[in-house]
Amino acid sequence: MSVSEATSSDTIDGGSTSEFRRGVVSCVPVLLGTIPYALVLGAQATQKGLSAVELSLMTGLNFAGGSEFAAIQLWTSPPHIVLIVAITFLVNSRHFLMGAALAPFLGHLPPRKVFPALFFLCDESWALGLADAKQRADAGIAPAFSLRYYMGAALAMYLAWVGFTTLGALLGPMLGDVQHYGFDMAFPAVFLVLMRGMWKGVAAARPWLVSLVVAALVYLVVPGAWYVAAGAVSGLAAAWLMAGDA
Repeated sequence: MSVSEATSSDTIDGGSTSEFRRGVVSCVPVLLGTIPYALVLGAQATQKGLSAVELSLMTGLNFAGGSEFAAIQLWTSPPHIVLIVAITFLVNSRHFLMGAALAPFLGHLPPRKVFPALFFLCDESWALGLADAKQRADAGIAPAFSLRYYMGAALAMYLAWVGFTTLGALLGPMLGDVQHYGFDMAFPAVFLVLMRGMWKGVAAARPWLVSLVVAALVYLVVPGAWYVAAGAVSGLAAAWLMAGDA
């Protein structure tokens, strides 16, 4: 459903149910793509010794797929807590930029609504919410940011992610190594789709390229998971340094 269609049928400001439903519906294509790698994460977690309850707590409280994959890859017995926390922070630090991009659209909302809503922020709900806000702004609709639309998309992603990672943990012992089924390819595929939707030209994409190149080089020359931290830090630094040129 487009913004113009939603406006003409009174769904933009006419009711919370229709706006929430619009967010859920717009999220479905991306949500379907997250299911395979949610199952992969759950299966990998059981292989590292985590129970379904422990994994549910991790995905429900952290809710950031990239850092959760990194944490599972680094998981040992006993776990290196400091390293896992540091990598999780670095991978999730992209939320600083994501929040900054949303900030201009959130001024009309009180903090008591903004902060709980941002708990459910992930790459997919951020991309959908920001794109919808820009479309509404271009159409002259105020306020541009629809909290109900965003929460429809965000809650759908949250429930699906926690549910299917838990299902993956339960099915993991029966499925064995799920990477043999090619499910892990869904993770980069979804992000390529999101990147396509946010594409603004080569200049704006330079931080992505910097992060990619640095992570690849560090992966080739430095043992361990330091390529994750290197990619995250270099991408953030490049975005900050190049902000005025994009």
